[in-house]
Amino acid sequence: MKSDKKVVTFGEVMMRLTPPDFLRFTQARTFDVIYAGAEVNVAIALANLGVSVEFVTCLPENDLGDACLNYIRQFGVGTHHIIRRGDRLGTYFVETGAVQRGNKVIYDRADSAFANIQPTMIDWNDVFSDAQWFHCSGITPAVSKGAAETCLEAIKTAQKKGLTISCDLNYRSKLWKWGKTPDEIMSNLVNHVDIVIGNEEDMEKVFGIKAPDVNVAKGQINAKKYLVVTKKMMERFPHLKLVAITLRQSVSASHNKWTGVIYDGKTFYTSTNYDISHIVDRVGAGDAFSAGLISQLLNDTKRQHALDFAVALSCLKHTIYGDSSVITFDEVQKLMKGVASGRITR
Repeated sequence: MKSDKKVVTFGEVMMRLTPPDFLRFTQARTFDVIYAGAEVNVAIALANLGVSVEFVTCLPENDLGDACLNYIRQFGVGTHHIIRRGDRLGTYFVETGAVQRGNKVIYDRADSAFANIQPTMIDWNDVFSDAQWFHCSGITPAVSKGAAETCLEAIKTAQKKGLTISCDLNYRSKLWKWGKTPDEIMSNLVNHVDIVIGNEEDMEKVFGIKAPDVNVAKGQINAKKYLVVTKKMMERFPHLKLVAITLRQSVSASHNKWTGVIYDGKTFYTSTNYDISHIVDRVGAGDAFSAGLISQLLNDTKRQHALDFAVALSCLKHTIYGDSSVITFDEVQKLMKGVASGRITR
């Protein structure tokens, strides 16, 4: 799938460090290195689907910043508006869980180049000059006051220019440390966006909107129960055009069931529930879902198809090591047609 319409994403990209072979942090003597972050994950997934995409961030002026920039460019993501300043690239550590032991994440991103970003550092009018869509997430405003203000600046500029704006709530409890509550900040941001995305508990953690009769911790999730959540979101933010939610039923760290729903104020859409019995890496699945949804809605695809595509893409992301989805359009189409046996292609 090729698209002439351009998407812009904005957020922090970090060095991800992971012990190999399911080792625990306390056992590790070496770490695998890749570069990742919610919004760059979306950008890379979109580029792999053939969508023109530009990623905006702030990277330090050193060799690690160069390495990160080279990593992003290899996927065909535009980097023309990335600014270089500061000394520190944020990092985060992932301990990959297995069976009944879940993943662990440790952040080390305080005082990073991106955390010190301030409004007016980026010329958003120039960034959005040829764009049709802007995507951000709730991780960015959680990083720092400056990042939150810059994100709002970008959203308001995109809104004035008539771009479609999507925001993945992406609640991260370990990041909201700088003085404002998620509800305070995210309410202000969501007031200016068209599409809000979240997982099975983001709306509860950020806005206190919970699905009835579900138990996320025990993996007891019913997609139909999330109609209540989507309706309440639209009641609180009546300008929203779409609410999308990914739903993960965790049987164990290695075995999940995966589906999603969207609501447009009139119709509640549900999708295939995929049984993912062997997970390579679950990190970034929600970002793949966002990319899949954006790629289809960008070209006015019917909403049921857009949801099915997004769920299929994010299902396949679970088979890819690292945060980013390097799945092609044809591979998603194949799974949507029911070809899920994983047979070798010769």
